Amino acid sequence: MAENSFSFSAVKVIHYTVVALLVLGAAYYIWLKPPALNPITDPRGAEALALVQTHRAQGYPTILQAMTEHVRSMHERNRVARLGEWRVKPVEGDMYEVRVQLRDQGVTGQWFEREFIWHANLSLKKVNAASLPADGITPKEPDVEPTSMPVPPLPFGPKY
Repeated sequence: MAENSFSFSAVKVIHYTVVALLVLGAAYYIWLKPPALNPITDPRGAEALALVQTHRAQGYPTILQAMTEHVRSMHERNRVARLGEWRVKPVEGDMYEVRVQLRDQGVTGQWFEREFIWHANLSLKKVNAASLPADGITPKEPDVEPTSMPVPPLPFGPKY
């Protein structure tokens, strides 16, 4: 009987030790959580993210819809595509950089990874593609023509 009570108390000690280690590990993880997992705490960073995600895309109403539609269409073709985490970092002043990675599995099973980068200017409310993949889905802004100036006369007059 003494041996049975010893094994019961040893199991109890091990059980409580494991639970305590799990609780301490979870507390340590929460305390030192990587910044990429934290929700955006900068309201201007959140505004930059919203500006990019809701910006027009080629063939879709928004960039976010274009990205999620690509993932969905790959899934329909029994291929895997993964959209990574949207990351925002301030560049300078009102300029923010927004990044997201897209991983596609090709027909042969190999993986392709593309990083989409945009620069969001909060004061101008403009989004510019800053990487080749982002340039492929971001429509070009129309070139603004300078105010029409009269053509100066030819230096020696018209030739007839």
